[in-house]
Amino acid sequence: MSCEHCVNRVRGELLAVSGVSAVEVSLETGAVTIESGEALQLSAVRDAVVEAGYELVGV
Repeated sequence: MSCEHCVNRVRGELLAVSGVSAVEVSLETGAVTIESGEALQLSAVRDAVVEAGYELVGV
């Protein structure tokens, strides 16, 4: 990610995943923190990151 637009795109896609209540994205490190009150499907998280134009590197 190279700009705040990138951060907002990733955040928006992840907030659309069922069960996600909050998302923090670090432009500096590329790290993402997701809050959820329920277990999330890794595939749904991965698909959201890919939809935003990025690759999920680690969990």
